[in-house]
Amino acid sequence: MLLKKIALLTAFAIFILADVHAQVNTDKDVWMLTYFRQRYPTKIEINDKGQPVEIPLPNPMLSAQMHIALSNDGRHWTPINDNKPIWDQNMRDQFVRRCPDGLWRLVATGGGRGAGDRKLVGPSCLYASSKDLIHWQVEGHLALMKDVKDDAGNFVKNIWAPEFYYDEAQKDYVLFWSSTFKPEGWQESRLWFCRTKDWKTFTPAKVLFAPGYSVIDGTMIKHKDTYYLIHKEEEFSPRTGERRAIRLATSKNIEGPYIVYQGPLNNGQIAPTITEGPSVMADPLHPKGWLLYYDYPMADDYGISSSPDLYHWTIEKDVTLPPNARHGSLSKLTSAEAKTLLAAFPNTGR
Repeated sequence: MLLKKIALLTAFAIFILADVHAQVNTDKDVWMLTYFRQRYPTKIEINDKGQPVEIPLPNPMLSAQMHIALSNDGRHWTPINDNKPIWDQNMRDQFVRRCPDGLWRLVATGGGRGAGDRKLVGPSCLYASSKDLIHWQVEGHLALMKDVKDDAGNFVKNIWAPEFYYDEAQKDYVLFWSSTFKPEGWQESRLWFCRTKDWKTFTPAKVLFAPGYSVIDGTMIKHKDTYYLIHKEEEFSPRTGERRAIRLATSKNIEGPYIVYQGPLNNGQIAPTITEGPSVMADPLHPKGWLLYYDYPMADDYGISSSPDLYHWTIEKDVTLPPNARHGSLSKLTSAEAKTLLAAFPNTGR
């Protein structure tokens, strides 16, 4: 009896995936979620001696390539291509955005071979582009911190979760990411930034945001005359307690200084612990509202909160997101783009 129920549930899940065209109405506004997939093999905790300890987690997996899901309402997402990668390029934390010149650009953590000699330039991030969201080309690996060293002459250990924002005022791109000189990427991490007009030459990297806590996973949106920098506070120890969750800072200037908003959760945060990989978009169901996305990395889950003003957030209960999705980015598509993606990467139920 149990096996029969499992078989029926599996068949129903396959049917749901296969019926993607019925779930996504391309005659309405369509939003795109790009993400990679992962179930962590371990989680890091701090013992009472202040030492990091790795604790094994069950059933780990990693699909570190780009996946795509589509939605009309921002709450219920249908993966395309049977929730398999649409491009086999290695990457994590990919950020995808249509640029003013019409080209889709992508920056991401990692990228594998071709990234250059870390001993000479330090770490780098992947940079790629596409004209149609289907055919992608690696443009290079950006060693954004090659001119930055600590007092001992060492490069940073990482470039994590890069993103970019097009600055209309200066007609250039502001790239930002997290880096640290410490042994672990989450230790005393800061957000850095640089600027580029042509994606070939970049201004020297500078610190964008260095609050009184370690910070990673920054994402940015401008509303009216204010920049909203949503990010992850990366602190957990006997001294600080469990503080791995999403926070908000604001500024009138894209380069800061940013003022940390004291949210209502866990003494200053705006999303539950343990969360990371935030992204934000306008709420399709409420023209003046917003949706905030974040993943629960230790629980293999994804969450969405809604807000009327980018400050006060309510957790959405009725949501559907791709299994094991991690660190998504969000974009609005044209009807033609959505139809092309569905045709190029149909769900087959396999």
